[in-house]
Amino acid sequence: MLVSMSAVLLLGLLIWFLLRIRYLRWADALLCGTFGFLLARTVAAPFVQALLDGVNGFLGQLRF
Repeated sequence: MLVSMSAVLLLGLLIWFLLRIRYLRWADALLCGTFGFLLARTVAAPFVQALLDGVNGFLGQLRF
């Protein structure tokens, strides 16, 4: 849940910034779609959540 809230906040700020500078492209639309799935919790949300959890787990294992 904490990761979801952080992702929603981060993606929301990023979308707001992109809209503010009028620079919204295909990849940015994908971010908007992810944002929508996290907020709505639709039927497809478990798949998107599993994907985000996998990315989160991968990034959590990286050591610099």
